[in-house]
Amino acid sequence: MAEPSGHSSSSSIEIISKIKTGTIPKHIGVIMDGNGRWAALQSKPRIEGHKAGAETVNSMMDACLELEIPVVSLYAFSTENWRRPSFEIKALFDLLNLYITDKLPKMIQNGIRFIVSGDISKLPKKSQQLIEDGIEQTKKNKNLLTNFCLNYGSQDEILQAVQLLIEKRLEGFNEKDHIKDHYKKLTRKPKSKEFEKFLYTSKLPPVDLMIRTSGEHRVSNFLLYQAAYAEFYFTDVLWPDFDDVELYKSIIEFQKRDRRYGGLS
Repeated sequence: MAEPSGHSSSSSIEIISKIKTGTIPKHIGVIMDGNGRWAALQSKPRIEGHKAGAETVNSMMDACLELEIPVVSLYAFSTENWRRPSFEIKALFDLLNLYITDKLPKMIQNGIRFIVSGDISKLPKKSQQLIEDGIEQTKKNKNLLTNFCLNYGSQDEILQAVQLLIEKRLEGFNEKDHIKDHYKKLTRKPKSKEFEKFLYTSKLPPVDLMIRTSGEHRVSNFLLYQAAYAEFYFTDVLWPDFDDVELYKSIIEFQKRDRRYGGLS
Protein backbone atom coordinates (compact mmCIF):
# COMPACT_ATOMS: atom_id res chain seq x y z
CA MET A 1 0.00 0.00 0.00
CA ALA A 2 1.19 3.50 -0.82
CA GLU A 3 2.26 5.92 1.83
CA PRO A 4 -0.56 8.09 3.25
CA SER A 5 -0.94 11.42 1.54
CA GLY A 6 0.39 13.22 4.59
CA HIS A 7 -2.53 15.61 5.04
CA SER A 8 -4.64 13.31 7.25
CA SER A 9 -5.51 14.81 10.63
CA SER A 10 -6.21 12.64 13.68
CA SER A 11 -9.95 13.17 13.14
CA SER A 12 -9.81 12.07 9.50
CA ILE A 13 -7.73 9.02 10.46
CA GLU A 14 -10.45 8.13 12.96
CA ILE A 15 -13.13 8.52 10.25
CA ILE A 16 -11.09 6.39 7.84
CA SER A 17 -10.74 3.65 10.46
CA LYS A 18 -14.49 3.71 11.11
CA ILE A 19 -15.31 3.59 7.40
CA LYS A 20 -13.04 0.58 6.93
CA THR A 21 -15.12 -1.42 9.41
CA GLY A 22 -18.03 -1.26 6.92
CA THR A 23 -18.43 -2.30 3.32
CA ILE A 24 -15.99 -0.49 1.04
CA PRO A 25 -17.25 0.08 -2.52
CA LYS A 26 -15.15 -1.82 -5.03
CA HIS A 27 -15.83 0.67 -7.80
CA ILE A 28 -16.78 4.34 -7.46
CA GLY A 29 -17.96 6.33 -10.46
CA VAL A 30 -17.70 10.13 -10.30
CA ILE A 31 -19.48 12.67 -12.49
CA MET A 32 -17.21 15.64 -11.84
CA ASP A 33 -19.56 18.57 -12.34
CA GLY A 34 -19.39 22.24 -11.40
CA ASN A 35 -15.97 23.47 -12.53
CA GLY A 36 -17.44 26.28 -14.61
CA ARG A 37 -19.82 27.43 -11.88
CA TRP A 38 -17.00 27.33 -9.34
CA ALA A 39 -14.93 29.61 -11.58
CA ALA A 40 -17.86 31.98 -12.08
CA LEU A 41 -18.35 32.28 -8.32
CA GLN A 42 -14.65 33.14 -8.04
CA SER A 43 -14.92 35.65 -10.91
CA LYS A 44 -12.35 33.60 -12.82
CA PRO A 45 -12.23 32.18 -16.38
CA ARG A 46 -13.78 28.72 -16.82
CA ILE A 47 -10.40 27.10 -17.42
CA GLU A 48 -9.40 28.06 -13.86
CA GLY A 49 -12.30 25.97 -12.66
CA HIS A 50 -11.03 23.02 -14.69
CA LYS A 51 -7.55 23.50 -13.21
CA ALA A 52 -9.00 23.46 -9.70
CA GLY A 53 -11.01 20.38 -10.63
CA ALA A 54 -7.83 18.62 -11.78
CA GLU A 55 -6.31 19.17 -8.36
CA THR A 56 -9.42 17.64 -6.80
CA VAL A 57 -8.82 14.53 -8.95
CA ASN A 58 -5.38 14.26 -7.36
CA SER A 59 -6.86 14.56 -3.86
CA MET A 60 -9.53 12.01 -4.76
CA MET A 61 -6.90 9.44 -5.71
CA ASP A 62 -5.03 10.04 -2.43
CA ALA A 63 -8.24 9.53 -0.44
CA CYS A 64 -9.15 6.37 -2.38
CA LEU A 65 -5.70 4.96 -1.62
CA GLU A 66 -6.15 5.61 2.09
CA LEU A 67 -9.59 3.97 2.07
CA GLU A 68 -8.27 1.05 -0.02
CA ILE A 69 -10.89 1.52 -2.72
CA PRO A 70 -9.86 -0.68 -5.68
CA VAL A 71 -11.35 1.25 -8.65
CA VAL A 72 -12.51 4.79 -9.38
CA SER A 73 -13.91 5.92 -12.74
CA LEU A 74 -13.83 9.65 -13.49
CA TYR A 75 -16.03 11.26 -16.16
CA ALA A 76 -13.38 13.54 -17.63
CA PHE A 77 -14.65 14.31 -21.16
CA SER A 78 -17.90 13.05 -22.67
CA THR A 79 -18.85 12.51 -26.31
CA GLU A 80 -21.22 15.48 -25.86
CA ASN A 81 -18.44 17.79 -24.64
CA TRP A 82 -17.31 18.30 -28.26
CA ARG A 83 -20.22 20.77 -28.49
CA ARG A 84 -18.30 23.22 -26.30
CA PRO A 85 -16.38 26.14 -27.84
CA SER A 86 -13.20 25.03 -29.64
CA PHE A 87 -10.95 27.22 -27.44
CA GLU A 88 -12.30 25.54 -24.30
CA ILE A 89 -11.83 22.06 -25.79
CA LYS A 90 -8.23 22.92 -26.65
CA ALA A 91 -7.64 24.25 -23.15
CA LEU A 92 -9.11 21.07 -21.65
CA PHE A 93 -6.76 18.82 -23.61
CA ASP A 94 -3.79 21.07 -22.86
CA LEU A 95 -4.73 20.66 -19.19
CA LEU A 96 -5.04 16.88 -19.61
CA ASN A 97 -1.56 16.75 -21.18
CA LEU A 98 -0.10 18.79 -18.33
CA TYR A 99 -1.90 16.68 -15.74
CA ILE A 100 -0.56 13.39 -17.10
CA THR A 101 2.96 14.79 -17.43
CA ASP A 102 2.99 16.24 -13.90
CA LYS A 103 1.10 13.51 -12.02
CA LEU A 104 2.38 10.34 -13.70
CA PRO A 105 5.53 10.07 -11.49
CA LYS A 106 3.36 10.27 -8.36
CA MET A 107 0.94 7.70 -9.76
CA ILE A 108 3.84 5.33 -10.40
CA GLN A 109 5.23 5.97 -6.90
CA ASN A 110 1.85 5.31 -5.26
CA GLY A 111 1.08 2.19 -7.26
CA ILE A 112 -1.82 3.74 -9.18
CA ARG A 113 -2.76 2.13 -12.47
CA PHE A 114 -3.98 4.53 -15.15
CA ILE A 115 -6.45 3.34 -17.80
CA VAL A 116 -8.88 5.05 -20.17
CA SER A 117 -12.42 4.24 -21.27
CA GLY A 118 -13.58 5.86 -24.49
CA ASP A 119 -12.52 6.41 -28.08
CA ILE A 120 -9.19 8.21 -27.77
CA SER A 121 -8.58 8.10 -31.55
CA LYS A 122 -10.41 11.44 -31.85
CA LEU A 123 -8.23 13.14 -29.22
CA PRO A 124 -5.24 15.32 -30.15
CA LYS A 125 -2.19 13.23 -31.11
CA LYS A 126 -0.14 14.50 -28.19
CA SER A 127 -2.89 13.51 -25.77
CA GLN A 128 -3.09 10.05 -27.35
CA GLN A 129 0.67 9.55 -26.97
CA LEU A 130 0.69 10.67 -23.34
CA ILE A 131 -2.29 8.44 -22.53
CA GLU A 132 -0.70 5.40 -24.15
CA ASP A 133 2.56 6.09 -22.31
CA GLY A 134 0.74 6.46 -18.99
CA ILE A 135 -1.15 3.20 -19.53
CA GLU A 136 2.08 1.38 -20.36
CA GLN A 137 4.10 2.78 -17.45
CA THR A 138 1.46 1.98 -14.83
CA LYS A 139 0.11 -1.34 -16.16
CA LYS A 140 1.60 -3.40 -13.31
CA ASN A 141 0.44 -1.10 -10.49
CA LYS A 142 -2.10 -2.62 -8.11
CA ASN A 143 -2.95 -0.19 -5.29
CA LEU A 144 -5.67 1.73 -7.16
CA LEU A 145 -7.04 1.56 -10.68
CA THR A 146 -8.05 5.01 -11.93
CA ASN A 147 -10.21 4.90 -15.05
CA PHE A 148 -10.32 8.23 -16.90
CA CYS A 149 -13.37 8.29 -19.17
CA LEU A 150 -12.35 10.38 -22.19
CA ASN A 151 -14.49 10.90 -25.28
CA TYR A 152 -16.80 8.51 -23.49
CA GLY A 153 -20.55 8.05 -23.87
CA SER A 154 -22.32 5.02 -22.46
CA GLN A 155 -24.87 4.71 -25.27
CA ASP A 156 -22.08 4.71 -27.87
CA GLU A 157 -20.19 2.15 -25.79
CA ILE A 158 -23.20 -0.19 -25.69
CA LEU A 159 -23.90 0.15 -29.42
CA GLN A 160 -20.24 -0.49 -30.20
CA ALA A 161 -20.29 -3.57 -27.95
CA VAL A 162 -23.29 -4.93 -29.88
CA GLN A 163 -21.45 -4.39 -33.17
CA LEU A 164 -18.30 -6.12 -31.87
CA LEU A 165 -20.36 -9.03 -30.55
CA ILE A 166 -22.00 -9.51 -33.97
CA GLU A 167 -18.61 -9.33 -35.69
CA LYS A 168 -17.25 -11.93 -33.30
CA ARG A 169 -20.14 -14.28 -34.06
CA LEU A 170 -19.61 -13.79 -37.80
CA GLU A 171 -15.99 -14.89 -37.63
CA GLY A 172 -15.47 -17.84 -39.96
CA PHE A 173 -18.73 -17.14 -41.79
CA ASN A 174 -18.44 -16.39 -45.51
CA GLU A 175 -20.81 -15.69 -48.39
CA LYS A 176 -20.84 -19.36 -49.46
CA ASP A 177 -22.24 -20.46 -46.12
CA HIS A 178 -26.00 -20.75 -45.88
CA ILE A 179 -27.42 -18.17 -43.45
CA LYS A 180 -29.95 -20.68 -42.09
CA ASP A 181 -27.12 -22.92 -40.92
CA HIS A 182 -25.83 -20.09 -38.74
CA TYR A 183 -29.11 -18.46 -37.76
CA LYS A 184 -29.22 -19.84 -34.22
CA LYS A 185 -25.62 -18.90 -33.55
CA LEU A 186 -26.07 -15.37 -34.87
CA THR A 187 -29.38 -14.60 -33.15
CA ARG A 188 -28.86 -16.31 -29.80
CA LYS A 189 -29.40 -13.93 -26.90
CA PRO A 190 -25.97 -13.24 -25.37
CA LYS A 191 -25.28 -13.94 -21.73
CA SER A 192 -24.16 -10.93 -19.74
CA LYS A 193 -20.54 -12.11 -19.43
CA GLU A 194 -20.31 -12.63 -23.20
CA PHE A 195 -21.64 -9.12 -23.87
CA GLU A 196 -19.55 -7.40 -21.18
CA LYS A 197 -16.33 -8.56 -22.84
CA PHE A 198 -16.91 -5.90 -25.50
CA LEU A 199 -17.38 -2.96 -23.12
CA TYR A 200 -14.51 -0.58 -22.34
CA THR A 201 -14.83 -1.65 -18.72
CA SER A 202 -14.74 -5.39 -19.42
CA LYS A 203 -12.15 -6.08 -16.71
CA LEU A 204 -13.63 -3.79 -14.06
CA PRO A 205 -16.21 -4.68 -11.37
CA PRO A 206 -19.70 -3.13 -11.56
CA VAL A 207 -20.09 0.35 -10.11
CA ASP A 208 -21.12 0.21 -6.44
CA LEU A 209 -21.33 3.95 -5.75
CA MET A 210 -22.04 6.71 -8.26
CA ILE A 211 -21.28 10.26 -7.10
CA ARG A 212 -22.46 13.41 -8.87
CA THR A 213 -21.45 16.85 -7.67
CA SER A 214 -22.89 20.37 -8.17
CA GLY A 215 -26.55 19.67 -7.40
CA GLU A 216 -27.48 17.98 -10.68
CA HIS A 217 -29.55 14.78 -10.46
CA ARG A 218 -28.90 12.91 -13.70
CA VAL A 219 -26.39 10.35 -14.97
CA SER A 220 -25.58 12.12 -18.27
CA ASN A 221 -24.82 9.01 -20.32
CA PHE A 222 -22.19 7.73 -17.87
CA LEU A 223 -21.64 4.00 -17.19
CA LEU A 224 -25.33 3.19 -17.71
CA TYR A 225 -24.80 -0.57 -17.98
CA GLN A 226 -22.13 -0.76 -15.28
CA ALA A 227 -24.20 1.23 -12.76
CA ALA A 228 -27.33 -0.93 -13.04
CA TYR A 229 -27.29 -1.61 -9.28
CA ALA A 230 -25.14 1.28 -8.09
CA GLU A 231 -26.10 3.43 -5.13
CA PHE A 232 -26.36 7.09 -6.19
CA TYR A 233 -25.08 9.97 -4.12
CA PHE A 234 -25.90 13.53 -5.18
CA THR A 235 -24.35 16.55 -3.52
CA ASP A 236 -24.64 20.31 -4.06
CA VAL A 237 -20.87 20.67 -3.57
CA LEU A 238 -19.08 21.84 -6.73
CA TRP A 239 -16.36 19.48 -7.94
CA PRO A 240 -13.35 21.73 -7.07
CA ASP A 241 -14.66 21.84 -3.48
CA PHE A 242 -15.20 18.06 -3.21
CA ASP A 243 -12.56 17.19 -0.62
CA ASP A 244 -11.76 14.13 1.52
CA VAL A 245 -14.57 14.93 3.96
CA GLU A 246 -17.12 14.96 1.14
CA LEU A 247 -15.87 11.58 -0.06
CA TYR A 248 -16.14 10.20 3.48
CA LYS A 249 -19.75 11.46 3.63
CA SER A 250 -20.64 9.68 0.39
CA ILE A 251 -19.17 6.36 1.58
CA ILE A 252 -20.80 6.61 5.01
CA GLU A 253 -24.12 7.16 3.22
CA PHE A 254 -23.36 4.20 0.94
CA GLN A 255 -22.77 2.01 3.99
CA LYS A 256 -26.23 2.91 5.32
CA ARG A 257 -27.98 1.66 2.18
CA ASP A 258 -29.71 -1.73 2.09
CA ARG A 259 -28.53 -3.23 -1.19
CA ARG A 260 -31.09 -5.90 -2.09
CA TYR A 261 -30.47 -6.32 -5.84
CA GLY A 262 -34.18 -6.93 -6.39
CA GLY A 263 -34.48 -9.39 -3.52
CA LEU A 264 -35.34 -9.07 0.15
CA SER A 265 -33.13 -7.97 2.99
